[in-house]
Amino acid sequence: MKKFAPVFRACSLAIFALVAATEAIAADTQPVLVESKRIWDEAPHSAFTDLIRFNQQWFCVFREGQGHVAEDGALRIIRSEDGNLWQSMALISSPDSDLRDAKISITPDNRLMLAGAEAIPHPDTGKTYKRQSLVWFSEDGKNWNAKYEVAEPNFWLWRITWHKNKAYGFGYGTTKENRLLRLYSSDDGKDFQTLVENAAPDTGYANETSLVFTPDDTGYCLLRRDGGQNTGLLGTSKPPYTEWSWQDLAVRLGGPDMICLPDGRFIAAVRLYDGKVRTSLCWIDIKQGTLTEALKLPSGGDTSYAGMVWHEEMLWVSYYSSHEEKTCIYLAKVRFE
Repeated sequence: MKKFAPVFRACSLAIFALVAATEAIAADTQPVLVESKRIWDEAPHSAFTDLIRFNQQWFCVFREGQGHVAEDGALRIIRSEDGNLWQSMALISSPDSDLRDAKISITPDNRLMLAGAEAIPHPDTGKTYKRQSLVWFSEDGKNWNAKYEVAEPNFWLWRITWHKNKAYGFGYGTTKENRLLRLYSSDDGKDFQTLVENAAPDTGYANETSLVFTPDDTGYCLLRRDGGQNTGLLGTSKPPYTEWSWQDLAVRLGGPDMICLPDGRFIAAVRLYDGKVRTSLCWIDIKQGTLTEALKLPSGGDTSYAGMVWHEEMLWVSYYSSHEEKTCIYLAKVRFE
Protein backbone atom coordinates (compact mmCIF):
# COMPACT_ATOMS: atom_id res chain seq x y z
CA MET A 1 0.00 0.00 0.00
CA LYS A 2 2.98 2.35 0.51
CA LYS A 3 3.39 2.91 -3.22
CA PHE A 4 -0.11 4.37 -3.34
CA ALA A 5 0.56 6.86 -0.52
CA PRO A 6 1.66 9.71 -2.86
CA VAL A 7 -1.51 9.23 -4.89
CA PHE A 8 -3.69 9.33 -1.81
CA ARG A 9 -1.77 12.37 -0.54
CA ALA A 10 -2.20 14.14 -3.88
CA CYS A 11 -5.91 13.37 -3.90
CA SER A 12 -6.24 14.63 -0.33
CA LEU A 13 -4.46 17.86 -1.20
CA ALA A 14 -6.66 18.32 -4.25
CA ILE A 15 -9.80 17.80 -2.18
CA PHE A 16 -8.49 20.22 0.46
CA ALA A 17 -7.77 22.82 -2.20
CA LEU A 18 -11.26 22.37 -3.64
CA VAL A 19 -12.87 22.77 -0.23
CA ALA A 20 -10.72 25.83 0.50
CA ALA A 21 -11.66 27.38 -2.83
CA THR A 22 -15.34 26.72 -2.17
CA GLU A 23 -15.08 28.32 1.26
CA ALA A 24 -13.26 31.31 -0.24
CA ILE A 25 -16.03 31.79 -2.77
CA ALA A 26 -18.66 31.49 -0.03
CA ALA A 27 -16.82 34.04 2.10
CA ASP A 28 -16.93 36.56 -0.73
CA THR A 29 -20.67 36.31 -1.38
CA GLN A 30 -22.98 39.15 -0.40
CA PRO A 31 -26.74 39.23 0.20
CA VAL A 32 -28.93 40.22 -2.75
CA LEU A 33 -32.63 40.90 -2.36
CA VAL A 34 -34.69 38.54 -4.52
CA GLU A 35 -38.05 39.90 -3.39
CA SER A 36 -39.87 41.48 -0.49
CA LYS A 37 -43.63 41.46 -0.32
CA ARG A 38 -46.39 42.18 2.11
CA ILE A 39 -47.96 38.98 3.46
CA TRP A 40 -50.39 40.29 6.12
CA ASP A 41 -52.11 43.59 6.82
CA GLU A 42 -55.53 42.86 8.31
CA ALA A 43 -55.05 44.66 11.63
CA PRO A 44 -54.48 48.41 12.13
CA HIS A 45 -50.98 47.54 13.42
CA SER A 46 -49.15 44.24 12.75
CA ALA A 47 -45.63 43.91 14.14
CA PHE A 48 -42.93 41.99 16.07
CA THR A 49 -42.51 38.90 13.89
CA ASP A 50 -40.84 35.53 13.93
CA LEU A 51 -40.55 32.83 11.28
CA ILE A 52 -40.02 29.07 11.24
CA ARG A 53 -40.31 26.09 8.92
CA PHE A 54 -42.19 23.18 10.50
CA ASN A 55 -43.35 19.94 8.88
CA GLN A 56 -42.62 21.25 5.37
CA GLN A 57 -44.66 24.43 5.92
CA TRP A 58 -43.96 28.03 6.84
CA PHE A 59 -45.27 29.55 10.05
CA CYS A 60 -45.07 33.27 10.77
CA VAL A 61 -46.13 34.75 14.11
CA PHE A 62 -46.63 38.38 15.10
CA ARG A 63 -48.64 40.77 17.23
CA GLU A 64 -51.83 42.49 16.10
CA GLY A 65 -53.30 45.55 17.78
CA GLN A 66 -54.50 49.12 17.41
CA GLY A 67 -50.98 50.48 17.66
CA HIS A 68 -47.36 49.89 18.66
CA VAL A 69 -48.43 50.21 22.28
CA ALA A 70 -52.06 49.34 22.94
CA GLU A 71 -54.10 47.30 25.39
CA ASP A 72 -55.58 44.92 22.80
CA GLY A 73 -52.45 43.11 21.56
CA ALA A 74 -53.02 39.53 20.37
CA LEU A 75 -50.67 36.96 18.82
CA ARG A 76 -51.50 35.83 15.27
CA ILE A 77 -50.19 32.59 13.76
CA ILE A 78 -50.32 32.26 9.94
CA ARG A 79 -49.21 29.37 7.70
CA SER A 80 -48.11 28.93 4.10
CA GLU A 81 -46.94 26.02 1.97
CA ASP A 82 -44.87 28.14 -0.42
CA GLY A 83 -44.40 31.52 1.24
CA ASN A 84 -46.82 33.17 -1.19
CA LEU A 85 -50.32 32.28 -0.02
CA TRP A 86 -50.90 32.66 3.72
CA GLN A 87 -53.84 31.72 5.91
CA SER A 88 -54.59 32.39 9.55
CA MET A 89 -54.26 29.38 11.82
CA ALA A 90 -54.92 30.92 15.22
CA LEU A 91 -55.25 34.14 17.18
CA ILE A 92 -54.26 34.02 20.83
CA SER A 93 -55.67 36.87 22.85
CA SER A 94 -56.22 37.87 26.45
CA PRO A 95 -59.19 39.90 27.71
CA ASP A 96 -57.18 41.39 30.56
CA SER A 97 -53.74 42.06 29.10
CA ASP A 98 -51.73 43.13 26.06
CA LEU A 99 -49.85 40.21 24.46
CA ARG A 100 -46.57 41.17 22.81
CA ASP A 101 -43.49 39.97 20.89
CA ALA A 102 -44.40 36.55 19.54
CA LYS A 103 -41.44 34.17 19.08
CA ILE A 104 -41.66 30.60 17.78
CA SER A 105 -39.43 27.54 18.02
CA ILE A 106 -39.57 23.76 17.60
CA THR A 107 -39.26 21.53 20.65
CA PRO A 108 -37.16 18.34 20.68
CA ASP A 109 -40.37 16.27 20.50
CA ASN A 110 -41.43 18.12 17.31
CA ARG A 111 -44.03 20.53 18.60
CA LEU A 112 -44.34 24.24 17.98
CA MET A 113 -43.58 26.43 20.96
CA LEU A 114 -44.91 29.98 20.96
CA ALA A 115 -43.44 32.48 23.40
CA GLY A 116 -44.55 35.98 24.28
CA ALA A 117 -45.25 38.27 27.18
CA GLU A 118 -48.31 39.98 28.56
CA ALA A 119 -48.48 43.51 29.88
CA ILE A 120 -51.03 43.55 32.69
CA PRO A 121 -52.76 46.88 33.49
CA HIS A 122 -53.43 48.00 37.05
CA PRO A 123 -57.18 47.71 37.79
CA ASP A 124 -57.30 51.27 39.17
CA THR A 125 -54.92 53.30 36.99
CA GLY A 126 -54.95 51.23 33.79
CA LYS A 127 -51.17 51.59 33.54
CA THR A 128 -49.01 48.50 33.13
CA TYR A 129 -47.73 47.39 36.51
CA LYS A 130 -46.68 43.81 35.73
CA ARG A 131 -45.28 41.83 32.82
CA GLN A 132 -45.34 38.06 32.63
CA SER A 133 -43.58 35.82 30.11
CA LEU A 134 -45.77 33.06 28.62
CA VAL A 135 -45.46 29.99 26.39
CA TRP A 136 -47.94 27.84 24.47
CA PHE A 137 -47.52 24.51 22.61
CA SER A 138 -49.10 23.04 19.49
CA GLU A 139 -48.68 19.98 17.28
CA ASP A 140 -50.17 21.64 14.17
CA GLY A 141 -50.04 25.42 14.63
CA LYS A 142 -53.81 25.62 14.83
CA ASN A 143 -54.69 24.09 18.18
CA TRP A 144 -52.77 25.53 21.12
CA ASN A 145 -52.91 24.46 24.74
CA ALA A 146 -53.43 26.83 27.65
CA LYS A 147 -50.66 29.27 28.51
CA TYR A 148 -47.82 28.50 30.87
CA GLU A 149 -46.28 31.28 32.94
CA VAL A 150 -42.47 31.12 32.76
CA ALA A 151 -39.69 33.04 34.50
CA GLU A 152 -40.33 35.52 37.30
CA PRO A 153 -42.81 38.38 36.91
CA ASN A 154 -41.28 41.47 35.31
CA PHE A 155 -38.56 39.47 33.59
CA TRP A 156 -39.21 39.41 29.86
CA LEU A 157 -38.00 36.08 28.45
CA TRP A 158 -37.60 37.59 25.04
CA ARG A 159 -36.50 34.74 22.76
CA ILE A 160 -36.09 31.02 23.42
CA THR A 161 -33.45 28.92 21.65
CA TRP A 162 -33.16 25.13 21.84
CA HIS A 163 -29.74 23.48 21.98
CA LYS A 164 -29.11 19.80 22.71
CA ASN A 165 -32.65 19.24 23.97
CA LYS A 166 -32.50 22.18 26.36
CA ALA A 167 -34.19 25.56 26.05
CA TYR A 168 -32.21 28.73 26.76
CA GLY A 169 -33.29 32.33 26.91
CA PHE A 170 -32.28 35.67 28.39
CA GLY A 171 -34.92 37.50 30.38
CA TYR A 172 -34.46 41.19 31.01
CA GLY A 173 -35.86 43.14 33.91
CA THR A 174 -38.68 45.49 32.95
CA THR A 175 -38.71 47.78 35.98
CA LYS A 176 -36.20 50.39 37.09
CA GLU A 177 -35.46 48.32 40.18
CA ASN A 178 -34.53 45.06 38.39
CA ARG A 179 -32.60 45.98 35.26
CA LEU A 180 -30.79 42.67 35.13
CA LEU A 181 -30.13 40.28 32.24
CA ARG A 182 -31.00 36.84 33.58
CA LEU A 183 -30.17 33.64 31.67
CA TYR A 184 -32.72 30.84 32.02
CA SER A 185 -32.64 27.21 30.96
CA SER A 186 -35.30 24.51 30.80
CA ASP A 187 -35.56 20.82 29.96
CA ASP A 188 -39.21 20.95 28.91
CA GLY A 189 -39.91 24.58 27.94
CA LYS A 190 -42.31 25.00 30.86
CA ASP A 191 -40.15 25.05 33.98
CA PHE A 192 -37.32 27.57 33.56
CA GLN A 193 -34.49 27.75 36.07
CA THR A 194 -32.06 30.64 36.54
CA LEU A 195 -28.67 29.75 35.10
CA VAL A 196 -27.07 33.20 35.48
CA GLU A 197 -28.52 35.73 37.88
CA ASN A 198 -27.17 38.71 35.93
CA ALA A 199 -25.08 38.35 32.78
CA ALA A 200 -25.38 42.02 31.79
CA PRO A 201 -22.42 44.37 31.48
CA ASP A 202 -22.22 47.27 33.90
CA THR A 203 -23.31 49.96 31.42
CA GLY A 204 -26.54 50.58 29.52
CA TYR A 205 -29.94 48.92 29.81
CA ALA A 206 -29.51 45.39 28.44
CA ASN A 207 -32.73 43.97 27.01
CA GLU A 208 -33.56 42.24 23.66
CA THR A 209 -31.37 39.27 22.69
CA SER A 210 -30.74 36.61 20.07
CA LEU A 211 -28.85 33.41 20.95
CA VAL A 212 -26.90 31.18 18.55
CA PHE A 213 -25.13 27.94 19.46
CA THR A 214 -22.43 26.61 17.14
CA PRO A 215 -21.51 22.92 16.63
CA ASP A 216 -18.66 23.23 19.15
CA ASP A 217 -21.29 24.32 21.73
CA THR A 218 -20.10 27.92 21.94
CA GLY A 219 -22.97 30.30 22.68
CA TYR A 220 -23.18 33.74 21.04
CA CYS A 221 -25.61 36.45 22.07
CA LEU A 222 -26.53 39.59 20.13
CA LEU A 223 -27.71 42.10 22.71
CA ARG A 224 -29.56 45.40 22.49
CA ARG A 225 -28.82 48.16 24.98
CA ASP A 226 -30.65 51.40 25.66
CA GLY A 227 -29.96 54.33 27.93
CA GLY A 228 -26.69 56.20 28.20
CA GLN A 229 -24.67 53.36 26.64
CA ASN A 230 -26.96 52.29 23.81
CA THR A 231 -24.68 50.38 21.44
CA GLY A 232 -25.24 46.68 20.79
CA LEU A 233 -23.02 44.00 22.28
CA LEU A 234 -21.88 40.55 21.21
CA GLY A 235 -21.62 38.02 24.02
CA THR A 236 -19.65 34.76 24.00
CA SER A 237 -19.78 31.82 26.38
CA LYS A 238 -18.75 28.19 26.65
CA PRO A 239 -20.69 25.43 28.44
CA PRO A 240 -22.19 25.57 31.01
CA TYR A 241 -22.82 29.19 29.89
CA THR A 242 -22.42 30.69 33.34
CA GLU A 243 -19.66 33.12 32.30
CA TRP A 244 -20.15 35.64 29.46
CA SER A 245 -17.70 38.04 27.83
CA TRP A 246 -18.98 41.02 25.85
CA GLN A 247 -17.67 43.01 22.87
CA ASP A 248 -19.05 46.43 22.03
CA LEU A 249 -20.29 46.51 18.41
CA ALA A 250 -20.28 50.34 18.43
CA VAL A 251 -23.64 50.47 16.64
CA ARG A 252 -27.08 51.11 18.09
CA LEU A 253 -29.53 48.36 17.15
CA GLY A 254 -33.01 47.08 17.94
CA GLY A 255 -35.11 43.95 17.51
CA PRO A 256 -32.15 41.61 16.97
CA ASP A 257 -32.25 38.20 15.32
CA MET A 258 -29.02 36.39 14.42
CA ILE A 259 -28.20 33.09 12.69
CA CYS A 260 -25.11 31.25 11.51
CA LEU A 261 -25.07 30.57 7.76
CA PRO A 262 -23.91 27.22 6.32
CA ASP A 263 -20.52 28.77 5.49
CA GLY A 264 -19.97 29.69 9.15
CA ARG A 265 -20.60 33.42 8.89
CA PHE A 266 -23.00 35.18 11.24
CA ILE A 267 -25.69 37.47 9.89
CA ALA A 268 -28.24 39.47 11.85
CA ALA A 269 -31.46 41.31 11.06
CA VAL A 270 -31.72 44.47 13.15
CA ARG A 271 -33.23 47.92 13.26
CA LEU A 272 -30.59 50.58 12.62
CA TYR A 273 -30.91 54.13 13.92
CA ASP A 274 -28.11 56.03 12.18
CA GLY A 275 -29.74 58.39 9.68
CA LYS A 276 -33.01 56.97 8.39
CA VAL A 277 -34.46 54.21 10.57
CA ARG A 278 -34.56 50.90 8.68
CA THR A 279 -34.44 47.12 8.97
CA SER A 280 -31.18 45.73 7.59
CA LEU A 281 -29.18 42.54 7.32
CA CYS A 282 -25.76 42.96 8.90
CA TRP A 283 -22.64 40.84 9.08
CA ILE A 284 -21.47 40.02 12.59
CA ASP A 285 -17.75 39.31 12.87
CA ILE A 286 -17.55 37.16 15.99
CA LYS A 287 -13.74 37.41 16.18
CA GLN A 288 -13.37 41.16 15.65
CA GLY A 289 -16.60 42.08 17.41
CA THR A 290 -17.98 44.23 14.60
CA LEU A 291 -21.33 44.78 12.91
CA THR A 292 -21.39 45.82 9.24
CA GLU A 293 -24.53 46.65 7.29
CA ALA A 294 -24.87 44.41 4.23
CA LEU A 295 -28.39 44.88 2.85
CA LYS A 296 -31.18 47.34 3.63
CA LEU A 297 -34.59 45.74 3.36
CA PRO A 298 -37.51 47.80 2.01
CA SER A 299 -38.54 49.42 5.28
CA GLY A 300 -38.92 52.60 7.26
CA GLY A 301 -40.60 54.27 10.20
CA ASP A 302 -41.97 51.76 12.69
CA THR A 303 -40.01 48.67 11.60
CA SER A 304 -37.81 45.71 12.61
CA TYR A 305 -38.24 42.55 14.76
CA ALA A 306 -37.37 39.97 12.14
CA GLY A 307 -37.35 36.20 12.02
CA MET A 308 -34.88 34.34 9.79
CA VAL A 309 -34.70 30.84 8.29
CA TRP A 310 -32.13 29.38 5.87
CA HIS A 311 -33.98 27.26 3.29
CA GLU A 312 -33.12 26.03 -0.21
CA GLU A 313 -29.96 28.12 -0.52
CA MET A 314 -31.74 31.34 0.45
CA LEU A 315 -32.34 33.38 3.58
CA TRP A 316 -36.04 33.93 4.29
CA VAL A 317 -36.77 36.94 6.50
CA SER A 318 -40.03 38.03 8.11
CA TYR A 319 -40.21 41.56 9.44
CA TYR A 320 -42.63 44.45 9.84
CA SER A 321 -42.56 47.96 8.49
CA SER A 322 -44.68 51.08 8.08
CA HIS A 323 -43.16 52.44 4.86
CA GLU A 324 -46.32 51.60 2.88
CA GLU A 325 -49.67 52.98 4.10
CA LYS A 326 -49.66 51.29 7.52
CA THR A 327 -47.66 48.90 9.67
CA CYS A 328 -47.70 45.48 7.96
CA ILE A 329 -45.92 42.13 7.85
CA TYR A 330 -43.38 41.46 5.08
CA LEU A 331 -41.44 38.44 3.85
CA ALA A 332 -38.11 38.88 2.08
CA LYS A 333 -36.08 36.31 0.17
CA VAL A 334 -32.35 36.91 0.04
CA ARG A 335 -29.79 35.13 -2.13
CA PHE A 336 -26.02 35.26 -1.65
CA GLU A 337 -23.86 35.81 -4.72
